[in-house]
Amino acid sequence: MKKKALAGVATIAAAAIALSGCMGGAADNDPSNTIDGEVKGDLKIITWRTDLVENGKFDEYIAAFEEKYPDVSVEVEGITDYAGEMTTRISTDNYGDVIGIPAAIQPNQYDQFLEPLGEKAEFEETYRFLNGASYDGTQYGLAIGGNANGVLYNKRVFEQAGITELPTTPEAFLAALQLIEDKTDAIPMYTNYKDGWPLGQSFGNLGGVTANPDASSQMAKDPAPWTEGKDMYAIDGLLYDAVAAGLTEEDPLTTNWEQSKIDIATGKIGTMTLGSWAISQMQAAAEANGASAADIGYMAFPSNVDGTQHAVIGGDYNLAVSRHSESKAAAWAWIQWFIEESGFAENEAMISTVKADPLPENLAGLEENGVELMEMNAAPAGEEGLLNEVSSDSQVDLFGNIYRQELVDVARGAADGDKEGFFADLNARWGESVERVAG
Repeated sequence: MKKKALAGVATIAAAAIALSGCMGGAADNDPSNTIDGEVKGDLKIITWRTDLVENGKFDEYIAAFEEKYPDVSVEVEGITDYAGEMTTRISTDNYGDVIGIPAAIQPNQYDQFLEPLGEKAEFEETYRFLNGASYDGTQYGLAIGGNANGVLYNKRVFEQAGITELPTTPEAFLAALQLIEDKTDAIPMYTNYKDGWPLGQSFGNLGGVTANPDASSQMAKDPAPWTEGKDMYAIDGLLYDAVAAGLTEEDPLTTNWEQSKIDIATGKIGTMTLGSWAISQMQAAAEANGASAADIGYMAFPSNVDGTQHAVIGGDYNLAVSRHSESKAAAWAWIQWFIEESGFAENEAMISTVKADPLPENLAGLEENGVELMEMNAAPAGEEGLLNEVSSDSQVDLFGNIYRQELVDVARGAADGDKEGFFADLNARWGESVERVAG
């Protein structure tokens, strides 16, 4: 499965898409059709998790839900190009009853497309990851679970290379990659350049480098984020330095995401910068290819503040009720059940949205190494989406891969330039947009 969500930023779109909701309709005019009404009716779930539809796991979830709520009949539809397809569907009033909020819907548009669930403050004691689906104090969705951001690594490769301690600085990380290069046959760090989207995963570490939960909103007003000592300089600088030192794949034009899962699982790759959502996929690849799931490890991004490392955690897709649903109470019941009772987060080794639930076993290493988990703060009122606007205006695709592919090309000598010049250009473009957009 090609899973592209960014932990902590999955609900942030690279650019705002102008949409107008289809107002009115039978569902909106029925006073009894509320999330607090009777749990009954037909329910259509629209999901991006086509793998769970194909392997029958969703059927198990549906059977368990219908056993608890016998007056509800559930149907699920999996969409491969979820973001693209949903951008089209939400221009109508027929886009299912329960959806994962697509990035095309900006926070200030939530009330056009989604049913409000209540005041955000009412959810804060029970749930994590609320910022990604709230606007102006109202909650419109709940995350299916969450992920941490950091680096996936093969423990066996580290052992073969003689790496006895997980690196906590960029310098130590590069030294560890060099040991892998010198002492093993593994590729020290794999970029997945050709598929592109994995390069954007590193952006999820914004804020973790400097232990700053306001880094996202501050970056929207920062005229020079790619300056030494700041998050973006460290995040993109580590990629540049690894490529420039010859510690990544020999030919980035031929990388392959599906094959990379097998290669890191079987010890042919040492590290990849990915959200923790990837752990279970790599573990499955290990077991399917004669290796051990226990070989897959996860570490915080190699940085620290006064000796303490921080890992940014954030919600994955947020489940929401369509405002055009004719079974709003059933849809809301599904969301609560799926998050609290289905076992989905545990099955997927995700961080539960329910605060009282323990961390998944595959992230135990973060706690054991004293890593502090950190959620990013919401943008100040009136500044929601500002980072998106600056990113779009500057054409610096923070959430994508274009400028990072250009960075890799410069680092490997396939394009003219150097690290400081590349970052200076990013700062110039970004700074001009900050002045135009943020004032």
